[in-house]
Amino acid sequence: MSRYVTVPRPTEHAAIRACERSPRPAPQIPAILADLITANRLGDRHGVNLCAHMVARVSLEEVGE
Repeated sequence: MSRYVTVPRPTEHAAIRACERSPRPAPQIPAILADLITANRLGDRHGVNLCAHMVARVSLEEVGE
């Protein structure tokens, strides 16, 4: 008998469905760039990466393909 039991998380599925129903507007590029500069000054490599990807998503209609 397995010791590990998978616990269903209905709230996770509900949150994903709610996000799919109502898309959020993307933040403005100047605000993202300000956060990018702040993350860079603080040495937050993860924050820099997140902000750089967010700028790419906002500025380009389709990223990758």
